[in-house]
Amino acid sequence: MPPVTGLKTVLSKIHGYGVVTTRKYLAGEILLYGDGVLWQESDDFDDTYALALPSYETAVNGVEGPNVYWDLTCQGRWINHSCNPNTEVDCHWEPNSKNPIAWWFAKRDIAAGEELTYDYAFSAALAEPCFCSEQNCRGVIADDEELHLVPEKYKHLIKESFRFRRQ
Repeated sequence: MPPVTGLKTVLSKIHGYGVVTTRKYLAGEILLYGDGVLWQESDDFDDTYALALPSYETAVNGVEGPNVYWDLTCQGRWINHSCNPNTEVDCHWEPNSKNPIAWWFAKRDIAAGEELTYDYAFSAALAEPCFCSEQNCRGVIADDEELHLVPEKYKHLIKESFRFRRQ
């Protein structure tokens, strides 16, 4: 997939590669649409750059099927996590093709040259150390509602202001 006009992939100050803007974006403006390969939860694949999506299939009893994973092949794969993100990702399923459509939009005005970020909000079991360096950094990449469930090996990384929110 070709690079999106207005965005550039660079070495990141946060982690590895990142995506920076080459122009200003206004709050609510769509920055890019995602593209990728769809995997089932039971498939053997590397989920490093995958968005976890709720299943498009529902059982007869109304229970939603297992998650599916969209392995990003676009610039979206290089958008880093932040506990104070400037973008949000949203998606919906195309009912006929059973393919997801995902897009990143600006949560606030974003200046030219600013690195794009969104909150990965991993489940606690998948928590990783966070390198965003924001004032409100949780210390780990995990949903703040699940910080009490973060594996023991990462509990020491959780910032003091988040430690006793939920027990």
